[in-house]
Amino acid sequence: MRLDLSLYLVTDPELCADHGVEQTVRDAVRGGVSLVQLRDKHAADAELIPLARRLKAALAGSGVPLIINDRLEVALASRADGLHIGQDDGEVADARAALGPDAILGLSVQTHEQLARLDAGRLDYLGLGPVFATATKQDHAAPLGFGGLAALAAASPLPTVAIGGLKVEHVEAVRHAGADGLAVVSAICGTPDPEAAARAFPPFHR
Repeated sequence: MRLDLSLYLVTDPELCADHGVEQTVRDAVRGGVSLVQLRDKHAADAELIPLARRLKAALAGSGVPLIINDRLEVALASRADGLHIGQDDGEVADARAALGPDAILGLSVQTHEQLARLDAGRLDYLGLGPVFATATKQDHAAPLGFGGLAALAAASPLPTVAIGGLKVEHVEAVRHAGADGLAVVSAICGTPDPEAAARAFPPFHR
């Protein structure tokens, strides 16, 4: 499956409450989202697996991959297209071994020190951020700003997606910083019309 990071939706169960995660994803994909990550830091695996399976079925035929945040067992049980992990979510080598060679594997990176330790051969992309402080992730690192984003993107050996407080008006700045796309949460999940919100993002071309 082709990896297109241009408009990467990360779900939030509270922000998606009005429509539900599944309907929000369906609507957002119709609006042009290129990749979906199921993220829920509080639900048990037993709750997330059926939801992940429904999302996988909903995305069938769309060409949009389903990535699971952090939960390897959920990714495996739901046959999701990949996994995204943070710096403290286990070893990249272990995740790749469990997922197999064809799954998408992404890693969050906030610093050049983390970039220097990168196990790049086992990864497909990096999430760089946060660009700005964001309420959707309480334990985030210090914001990079667009200058910090540009420095990390330039040094990265892998495709990159920017994340953290990003909205429609930031597309050009993210592109100029050298990232391959931007990840959004509240800019789509927290809106009355997720399809229209996704459609409002201009095509991302570097």
